[in-house]
Amino acid sequence: MANNFSKQYKFTWEQCKLGDIATFSKGNGYSKSDLAPSGEPIILYGRLYTNYETTIRNVDTFVELKDKSVISQGGEVIVPASGETAEDISRASVVKNQGIIIGGDLNVIKVNHLLNPTFLALTISNGEQQKELSKRAQGKSVVHLHNSDLQEVNLTFPLLNEQKEISSLFEKMDSVITLHQ
Repeated sequence: MANNFSKQYKFTWEQCKLGDIATFSKGNGYSKSDLAPSGEPIILYGRLYTNYETTIRNVDTFVELKDKSVISQGGEVIVPASGETAEDISRASVVKNQGIIIGGDLNVIKVNHLLNPTFLALTISNGEQQKELSKRAQGKSVVHLHNSDLQEVNLTFPLLNEQKEISSLFEKMDSVITLHQ
C-alpha cells in the first residue's frame, strides 16, 4: 500500500508568493441595507462570519442588480477586507458558481492553473498562511486586510491533482458535519 501511495504522489511542493500565481480585485457596492426578498444572488462579507463555508454553492441573499457590480465567473476565492480581529479576518471561501454578485468589502482572488481554489481557501483559513495574514492585518477597533497583503503571502502547495484530492476530502468532511447538524 505504501509503495502505491508513494508512486501516486511525488511529495514535491512548490513555494511562491500568492501574487505570483493569482490576480486580485475587490467586490463592489452593496451592503446589508440593499438586501431584498428576491432578485440577483449576492454574497456580502458578513456571510463569511455568520454562515462560513469553505465552498459557497448556494446563496439565500438577494439584491437588485446595480451598475458596476462584480459578478462571479465561478472559482473565485473571497477574503474579507475588514473584521473585528486579525484572526477572524484570515478566512476565505470559494464562490463555486458563476452569476453570483460579490459585494463590497471582499477581496477577490482568481487563481491560475497551478492552484485549486478550494485548496487556496483552506490554506488561507488554516495553518501558516492564516498566521501570516493575521500578522499583516492592520487596525485596532476594525481590522483591515488589503489585496496587497494577500499578494505577499508565502504559499506552499503540492501538485494540482494532490490539491484537488485534499480539497475533496475537506469538502466531504464539511458535508458530513452539515448533515449531522
